[in-house]
Amino acid sequence: MAHRYQPVGYQNRPVAHRPLCTSQVRQQRFRRSRHGLDPAEVDGFLHRIADELAVLHAELARTREENARIKGALHDWQSRFAPRVVRV
Repeated sequence: MAHRYQPVGYQNRPVAHRPLCTSQVRQQRFRRSRHGLDPAEVDGFLHRIADELAVLHAELARTREENARIKGALHDWQSRFAPRVVRV
């Protein structure tokens, strides 16, 4: 089973308002009509979108990890070098 991307803060949103994950795009199906779109072309485009989403989700995860690392380093630096405030 594919891992479902679930960004922090979106758990309580209605499904229609959550960011799309790659599997949702890949599995999306449309009704066929007599003069409808070419199914192969639609599927190809959906897979292209899903691939781009996968890249963006990975980039976002790396950015969040880097952000957490930088915040931790800043906190450590501030703990060691920032002047201490003494409250009376």
